[in-house]
Formats: sequence, C-alpha cells, structure tokens
Amino acid sequence: MKKQLTSILIIAVILIILLVIFGSRMFKILEPTEAGILFKPLSKGLDKERIYTPGLHTIAPWNSMIIYDMREQIVEEPMDVLDKRGLSINIDVTLRFVPVRENIGDLYENFSVDYTQRLVIPELRSAARKIFGSYEAEEIYSTKRAEVEAAIIKETEENLKENNVLLKTLLIRSIKLPEQIRMAIDNKEEQRQIAEAMKYRLQKEELEAERKEIEAKGIANYNRIINTSLTDKILQQRGIDATLQLSQSQNTKVVVVGSGKDGLPLILGNQ
Repeated sequence: MKKQLTSILIIAVILIILLVIFGSRMFKILEPTEAGILFKPLSKGLDKERIYTPGLHTIAPWNSMIIYDMREQIVEEPMDVLDKRGLSINIDVTLRFVPVRENIGDLYENFSVDYTQRLVIPELRSAARKIFGSYEAEEIYSTKRAEVEAAIIKETEENLKENNVLLKTLLIRSIKLPEQIRMAIDNKEEQRQIAEAMKYRLQKEELEAERKEIEAKGIANYNRIINTSLTDKILQQRGIDATLQLSQSQNTKVVVVGSGKDGLPLILGNQ
C-alpha cells in the first residue's frame, strides 16, 4: 500500500513538474482579435489547414503555435519617389490592412509573422515609385492627384491580395515638391486665375453692351410707335383729362377753361 501511494505521489510530482516546465507550451489562450496555426516539428511541419480561433487550446509541448493579430493594421510611411522627369517628390502615405484569416498559413510560410516589413511596405513603395514615375510633378501636384492615388491603391491592393493581405484604405496625406517646382506651379496657377478673371470681365462688359444696345433699340421703337400713334386730338384729350385731375387737387385755386395753348384749360394759383 505504501509503495503504491509513493508511486502515485512520485507520478503526481512529475506531472506537476512537467506542467510547470511545459505548461506555457501546452496551454495557449487566443484573444478575440487573434488567430493561430500550429507548427509540428515531429510530424507534418506547418499545419496550414487548421486555423485556431479565440479561446483556450491544448497542444503537445513539442509543437508550437504561431499567433497572428487579426486587427486592422496601420502603417504611416514617408518615402521619396521620382516623377516622369526624374524630379524628387516626398510623400507621406497611410495604409490600413488585415491578413486573410483562412490563409495565414501561406502568409507565414512566405513572409513570417512580420509580414508588414517583409511584404506590405515593400509592395507599397514599389507601387508608389511605379505610378509616380508615370506622371510629371506638375500634374501630380495640381490636376492628377486623385488619379495617381487611385492608381497606387489599385496596384497595391492587387499585389497584397495575391499574398493573402487585404487592403482596407490607402491615403496620400501629403505631397511635397522641390521648392522651385512648387513656386513655378503656383505662379502658373496664379497667371491662369488672372486670365480667367480678365476673360470673365470682358464677357461681362460685352453682355452689358449688348443689354444697353437692346434697351436703346427698345426705347427707340417705343418712341417711334408713340409718335406715330399720337394725333393732335389725342394730345388735346389727354391734356383735358390731366387738367380735370389737377382741378380736383386741394392746392388748385383757379381753373380758366380755354385760355391755355391750343385751347387747353389753364390752371392758376398753384401752391
């Protein structure tokens, strides 16, 4: 009985020692934002088929678990690129991306856990240099910035997707040209705006001249129509109507009928 108890105690002690020594290797806890794959050195090597999900996992102590952070990763990368003519341009790019969960085995096999430095940044730099090299600095700085950004996004997205990384966002935060180029572009833009303003003023003056010409023609036509339609009888009748209206005014003192020119009434004593 004592021998059995001793054997049990010895086995228990050995198990406890093994747990203390290998416990950290045998028990793995994955956080909600993590995923893992297993490396089995004594059998099949890297097991790319099974993806370990968040939770507690027990593995053999001779195996090792490779853990990936599945959260969105952010890279802010400054770089120098050359334009079509070989001019140096400094840009700052922000990149957001995530690994493809079901393919982290392939990602590890090709780029290890540090895929940001081995894959993402080199692909970003390669795409940026290729695209910027197809444009002149003036175009990038003024009219083609959105087009350049879209082309870099497409190139980077395709290259990363082929290697099991999904591009979420790519943003060119700033583009800095050599000072002399920037000043030349600003001066050119200023001259363009001055020319546009001058063109606008000339168009406005032409429209105003046309308006005055139309207005003058309208007045002339009106006077011509009035002159041809007014007879002496009509003028006399209008004079009489006006005199009658004036005679009703409180300021009128004396109205003499028939004493005015052409026999029109004459009003005296106005105040």
